[in-house]
Amino acid sequence: MSQPQAYERFLALHGRTFIMPNAWDGTSAVLLKRAGFEALGSTSLAIAFAMGRNDGAHAVSRELALDNATMLARLTDLPVNGDLEDGFGPSPEDCALTVRAAIDAGLAGLGIEDTTADPQKPIHDFDAAVARIKGAVQAARGRIVLTARTDNFLQGRPDLDDTIRRLVAFAECGADVLYAPGLPDIEAIKKVVRTVAPKPVNVVVGPRSGPVPLSVLEEAGVKRVSLGGALYRRVMADLVDAAQALKAGDIASAAKGIAAGEIAALLPKS
Repeated sequence: MSQPQAYERFLALHGRTFIMPNAWDGTSAVLLKRAGFEALGSTSLAIAFAMGRNDGAHAVSRELALDNATMLARLTDLPVNGDLEDGFGPSPEDCALTVRAAIDAGLAGLGIEDTTADPQKPIHDFDAAVARIKGAVQAARGRIVLTARTDNFLQGRPDLDDTIRRLVAFAECGADVLYAPGLPDIEAIKKVVRTVAPKPVNVVVGPRSGPVPLSVLEEAGVKRVSLGGALYRRVMADLVDAAQALKAGDIASAAKGIAAGEIAALLPKS
């Protein structure tokens, strides 16, 4: 599938509610494809954690993030949305460079957030945040699905009014999808959806209060549900359980798992 085809297919999915799980390696990608999902996202959290680094700290390069997302697309032939954090730099030009690199890498979409990787000032000021999305839009328009994201709630700034103000500005700039992870409840999600309509909204799993049924998010008007690092953390939780079983001497329980041949059958032969 060519990059323009991936873009068109991914864009069309946003006409209805769909789940976009986030893979982190080749095996997770092909297993999620086998499960029937129509698009995948990468996850910066899983990439960083798998390398023994912290997420959102500029500890993973643009090249590494793109290589990971490109692998997911190559192995599955599905549209892939790259989790490309803050666009790998503070300026609009940095964001535009990241967009162009994502297109060249064959991705169907990408997300750019308003974070800074500076714990003392984790969110860009409003004007700078908008300018960065403008730069990304100019590079992306009509070629890749651009998701503009504000991380207010994840960064200890639970200001719904400012969050909506940013999302509206991003929408007016021309972003294709809007995203504010960590919203407190379903009513906040509904308010975001109403305010930025008709632009589609991405929600990660559900509100901060906890996951909700897909039917509830669909009724709220959410078009895309992503998982972020949730699946990776689920797998790591299973590893913790297996390690505890092994420590207790239960080798059989710890060794349970999918057969290697079952995975190998989903991978390229050479």
